[in-house]
Amino acid sequence: MQIADIKSDIDHELVSKEQIESKIEEVAARVSKDYQGKSLLLVAVLKGAVNTLTAFSQALSIPVEMDFMSLSSYGLGTTSTGTITIRQDLSTDITGRDVLIVEDIVDSGNTLKWLVGDLKRRGAASVEVFALLEKPSRREVEVDVKYRGYDIPDEFVVGFGLDFGEKYRNLDSIAVLKPEVYQGEQV
Repeated sequence: MQIADIKSDIDHELVSKEQIESKIEEVAARVSKDYQGKSLLLVAVLKGAVNTLTAFSQALSIPVEMDFMSLSSYGLGTTSTGTITIRQDLSTDITGRDVLIVEDIVDSGNTLKWLVGDLKRRGAASVEVFALLEKPSRREVEVDVKYRGYDIPDEFVVGFGLDFGEKYRNLDSIAVLKPEVYQGEQV
């Protein structure tokens, strides 16, 4: 797939590259201050949060460790199935650790609520969340997002790690996919 093909599938840009960079810098400064002198572990859920984790970790002024989990609640569609499957678990013992979950997007909140509870059950000293994007209109459960990026409308977004059918993750902004691209799927 060429860049021209990707851009032709986009309806409009929702959050620009510059806006993403600015928000990540702002949140990273706050996190660096809040966790100064602590041993912070960043946890990202693969694959969507990789771009956010990379940019965010590089913007931090404190040393951190990183680990990854792969969870699924979507299957191949555009809506959550509600069942969470662990595809890859952490390789780090989080007992007594301060953990910051780095998320690309919070939609229903179900996966994130499950993950926060799971990490607390494993003995983390603290578990907080940074979410680059949130869709408040889609929220089904309450979840505490301490470090917030942007609230976005209920549109199907791709880019900066977010995908449809494993494509579009490589866009450097957040964009709305044309409905005809995911025709027949529910958003």
